[in-house]
Amino acid sequence: MKSVKFLSVVAAGALAATAVFAAAPVNTVDSTKGKVLAGENGMTLYTFKKDAKGVSNCNGDCAKNWPPLMAAGDAKADGAYSVIDRKDGTKQWAKDGMPLYYFVKDKK
Repeated sequence: MKSVKFLSVVAAGALAATAVFAAAPVNTVDSTKGKVLAGENGMTLYTFKKDAKGVSNCNGDCAKNWPPLMAAGDAKADGAYSVIDRKDGTKQWAKDGMPLYYFVKDKK
């Protein structure tokens, strides 16, 4: 299986280092790579180069390796954060329209 390339979502000064968003379960945290987005569990969030704004193209085996940052059915957009519909009918958080993912092999 060909490896899927993902990019780390780096906060570009638009968010405060410890900002927490009421609707989106996302924080900006310090890492060895600089400031990055992280989920409530503290794990780094990523975007997928093959996604388009508002569209996740990471399904099946891809989503097993890069689990989506899922959103509740009643989740609401909040500033730069939106909720997109996945191919399977579930909801996923996105930042600036780009769906957000965890990486299954991240440990801390």
